[in-house]
Amino acid sequence: MNHGQDIIFVTGPAGAGGTTAIKILEDFGLETIDNLPLNMVKRILSGSLSPKGIAIGIGTRTRGFSCSGLLDLIDSIKETEGFSATLLYLDCSKRTLLQRFSETRRRHPASPDGTARLGIEYENERLRELKRQADILVDTSGISPHQLRGELERRFMRGGTVRLSVSVQSFSYKRGVPQDADMMFDCRFLRNPHWQANLRALTGQAAEVGKYISEDPLFTPFFTRLTDFVELLLPAYQGEGKAYLSIALGCTGGQHRSVFVAEKLTAHLQNQGWEPRLRHNEMQRWPETEAKT
Repeated sequence: MNHGQDIIFVTGPAGAGGTTAIKILEDFGLETIDNLPLNMVKRILSGSLSPKGIAIGIGTRTRGFSCSGLLDLIDSIKETEGFSATLLYLDCSKRTLLQRFSETRRRHPASPDGTARLGIEYENERLRELKRQADILVDTSGISPHQLRGELERRFMRGGTVRLSVSVQSFSYKRGVPQDADMMFDCRFLRNPHWQANLRALTGQAAEVGKYISEDPLFTPFFTRLTDFVELLLPAYQGEGKAYLSIALGCTGGQHRSVFVAEKLTAHLQNQGWEPRLRHNEMQRWPETEAKT
């Protein structure tokens, strides 16, 4: 096995927030696997894991599940040098669980042919020993997913809060807007290098193209307001627990104006201490296609 790895086992009754917790821990940088059969755990741990550790969701539906089997597995991992194992139990009141299953109109997985109440009672009884021996017990009855995120961040993030992952991309309106964009800005009002014969074949990464666009009287006030707006919102999104943010800048062909502004915005965010990823959606298409901005 590898050494220096943190293993978090996430368990609790269905509807208490286990799936949400797994997704939150994934945002924290952990590798995550849900409903992994118990006899597969040690095989997974023998491979290469994320430096931040791994979170494994275990429930009554997990193949080979038993409280004693999971507790024995955790004990054996704790005895392995360089490993730490934590049992995180997401609990919830019966009343709240009943309300959640009623609102979602889902069948309870432990009682597919019966009532949710029977499934909840079955799981509470079967998970009783895990709840008693849990290293961390979080009651989700009266908290929101955002509050759960804050609680898990406090418990598991040793280096402070999770850093918002920012991506900046340029795109072509002719080919359609990117579906993953959280913010979108239209750069088609800026002067167009396509109509300059000496600039048409270049891209927004070329100094000549950048100079041409920058000389547009609207560019400086636009870019100033753009950066002010983005700087205002990034900390707010991070504070709300958002893990990823995609900023898209478009022009007609995705070759000149959007590329230049995306490059400038990425450089500006880097100077502000962010670590944005940059992607130009149309760059890989050339020279097979003729881009016109």
